[in-house]
Amino acid sequence: MTTTQPKLIIHGGASSLNDKGSLAKVRPILHNIVTEVYQLLNNGGTAVDAVVRGCQLLENEPSFNAGTGSVLQSDGQIRMSASLMEGLNQTFSGVINISRVKNPINLAKYLQDESDRILSDMGAMELARELNIPIYDPLTEFRAKEWIAEWKDDFQSKMGRLFASTESNEARRGTIGVVALDSQGKIAAGTSTGGKGLERIGRVSDSAMPAGNYATAEAGVSCTGVGEDIVNECLAARVVIRVGDGLSLPDAMEKSMKESKKRDRDLGAIALADNGVISWGKTSEILLAAYHDGSTIGDTLEWQTEELMGHC
Repeated sequence: MTTTQPKLIIHGGASSLNDKGSLAKVRPILHNIVTEVYQLLNNGGTAVDAVVRGCQLLENEPSFNAGTGSVLQSDGQIRMSASLMEGLNQTFSGVINISRVKNPINLAKYLQDESDRILSDMGAMELARELNIPIYDPLTEFRAKEWIAEWKDDFQSKMGRLFASTESNEARRGTIGVVALDSQGKIAAGTSTGGKGLERIGRVSDSAMPAGNYATAEAGVSCTGVGEDIVNECLAARVVIRVGDGLSLPDAMEKSMKESKKRDRDLGAIALADNGVISWGKTSEILLAAYHDGSTIGDTLEWQTEELMGHC
């Protein structure tokens, strides 16, 4: 039986990140996660297993806006969303605006095998209770202080920070995501977020929609950036469908990014194709992504050119 060389790409958000201290901090975090998750793939793990594990590790890292370290909404509460999509069967599952759990991606994984596969707020919380998932507070001191500072300033920033760093006080946004290709040639994609921060209660992000997370047998995409912009572009599904229609993944990514740039969208995406091509794109200043191409680990942290797409 022919086997495929596993490939992996992850991200921790997209926007701007000007201080070098944050870049120096985020690189080893992303590279360590890539190393662990790729080992799972190399040992025969499935794409779904790799995506779930990668999302768990990113959710557990308080520097990112997902799981532990999620931003607070306008009322001072944390509400998280996550989704998982298995490409071969095109099975999408997710939770929207769930609170008091450590890893929202775990609920998305459970829902893969259910007839009702996307649950919001109270329904997602009830599922967590039924599964006896321990109650967990994802709030960090940094995010609490961030919210208090914004409250004192009458919420002028309008969103939380992409990366938890005391060295920078500019408004940021972000999510985390993983796309994997396993040794059987199967693709999966997962995305998780704490939202954009300071948003209106009930606001729904792109992360638990096909706009922000989508996969087929041909390709998988996870998006990050301003959720409303991603929804307006239906970005993840657009890139994947273009691959299914015959474009190469780099061409599909570049075409989609050019369209997004023309409409002044602020977003980024990571992607994998079934032929092993890894691609990434952004209209934002920076994309916090790292990947394993089967032999080496690389990242996009200092990708500052005017190009909208990269690939390997």
